[in-house]
Amino acid sequence: MITFDLILVFVVLLFILVSLYWNLLGISFTFLIGIMVLGIFGILTPSEIIDGFGNEQVAVVILMLLFSDVIRKTDIIEFIFDRLFHKTRTYRGFVGRMILAVSGLSMFMNNIPLVAVMMPYINSWTKRNRYAPSKFLIPLSYAAILGGSATLIGTSTNLIVNSMVINQTILPDLQSLSMFDFAWVGVPMVILGWLYLVLFGNALLPSKAGVMDEFSSGSREYVIEAKVRMRSHLIGKTIRESGLLDIRGLNLAAILRKSFRITEVPDDVVLDGGDILVFTSETRNIADLISDKSGLILPEVGMLTRVRHANVNEVVVSQNSSLINNSVRNSNFRGKYDAAIISVHRNGEKTEGKLGNVILKSGDVLLLFAGENFVSRTKDTSDFYFISKVSEFINLGWSKSLILVGGFLLVIGLAVFNVISLFMGLIMMILVSMVLKATNPRDIPHTIDYNLALIIVLSLAFGTAMIKSGAADLVANGVITAFFPLGKVGVLLGIYIITAVMAAYLTTKAAVAIVFPIALSVAQQLGVPGTPFVLAVAYAAACTFITPHGYVTNLMVYGPGGYAFRDFLKIGLPLTLIYMAVAVIVLSRIYF
Repeated sequence: MITFDLILVFVVLLFILVSLYWNLLGISFTFLIGIMVLGIFGILTPSEIIDGFGNEQVAVVILMLLFSDVIRKTDIIEFIFDRLFHKTRTYRGFVGRMILAVSGLSMFMNNIPLVAVMMPYINSWTKRNRYAPSKFLIPLSYAAILGGSATLIGTSTNLIVNSMVINQTILPDLQSLSMFDFAWVGVPMVILGWLYLVLFGNALLPSKAGVMDEFSSGSREYVIEAKVRMRSHLIGKTIRESGLLDIRGLNLAAILRKSFRITEVPDDVVLDGGDILVFTSETRNIADLISDKSGLILPEVGMLTRVRHANVNEVVVSQNSSLINNSVRNSNFRGKYDAAIISVHRNGEKTEGKLGNVILKSGDVLLLFAGENFVSRTKDTSDFYFISKVSEFINLGWSKSLILVGGFLLVIGLAVFNVISLFMGLIMMILVSMVLKATNPRDIPHTIDYNLALIIVLSLAFGTAMIKSGAADLVANGVITAFFPLGKVGVLLGIYIITAVMAAYLTTKAAVAIVFPIALSVAQQLGVPGTPFVLAVAYAAACTFITPHGYVTNLMVYGPGGYAFRDFLKIGLPLTLIYMAVAVIVLSRIYF
């Protein structure tokens, strides 16, 4: 029966699809408008609209992202990834290793933290190797999805489907799914997905600057002097071999060696201990130089690099500053403010000579490496005004880093075996990070991705509207009826299609909730085992490649990659069709 509610839900669905495909209003605002319309006409109650805010899975996503930011501040993840990717310089080399590593890990642990932890490393790697992050973030999400779908515990979708199998009464012979029932399709698809993304990903994916790169595109350019350490791994290497030209994302302007200056530095110049390298760089690349693994030191910073907590800040010299007409070296800046001046920006003018000899003027923008006492020492100063914090450095030490990473892995393991909930485990680890002073409680509100939370909540609300209005049943029954004349394999294909479409444009949980009972009824009517239909629902719901909001990891990379809605459709549709073909063929061969 056609009702007003049914028509309105389809109108809203059409609006959402058009707006998201053409990127008219943005994903969160699009859903917000749609849900507001459904609420105004009484299809959704206020409690149903905000019900998602009380959903544990939404909270887990937010907590996972919060703690991944803590993990990112340790050196362990960088250490592991550097060992895995340190020799990769090409798209195929990096993507190939990344997909195998991420998909392999996601078979046995939650794929959300893998994506959350890997994203900053990808942004760093692409910056150093001059690739667009958009070439790598969608493959990252897809790798996590592919691996997670290969085992029972790899994704929450598979666990939800298995819980429904245990509770169902329609098919008494249908047993609980085992750990590797999903592997018959999941493992071959990891291999096929790897081949597809390695061979065709570069051509199909857009080349776009990430959100942070666009935000920083107008950032100031600084001249930075970095000295080659006396025992640096760079000694004896040419500029080309050192990777400083390509990897660091910096421009090498000159080399100061003893009493002479090398300009227009050729690639075959051999580096020596004590060489001072003069770089030009925007603020977002400065952090690459201030690390032990760079093999470089900033002479002006000195012992400040050994403090536990430091920041790189930008300040501007005031008109009445006592710094005016003093050189950087004679300003006693470190003694007064527990900070070192590492570069000076002067309205686009180049400051000549060594940094220590630069005479400071009113309006100069100073780039500072600031220690722990910087804030307390500058509360009442009128020498300069604070502009921004460029980056943060936390020297936790290996012991604290191991506690955080080890505790994180322990929480994941305990959650997998249902010893504790992932939600409570993450709460405990965030408290541990506060005790270890790896997290500042004041910074937590600024770290939360409110936009992501809103999108998930609104998606759940729209799934509720589809179910309440009867729109979901109407679409599902129509597809099943259309495929019924094609026999067992055709109906299995129909189950997969309707689940995949609903998961892509609603949510995976809504798709499973709607299609699962229909799949059992179809298996009962055909007199065939219910396992292939159940697995088809699980695969189709979890392996959502064609929309950004279909799966959480897609949402996580959507904004940072600067993607449009159609980018997911362009590269995700072929992969979806491949997965569908493999799933239907393999399941029908095994069970029919």
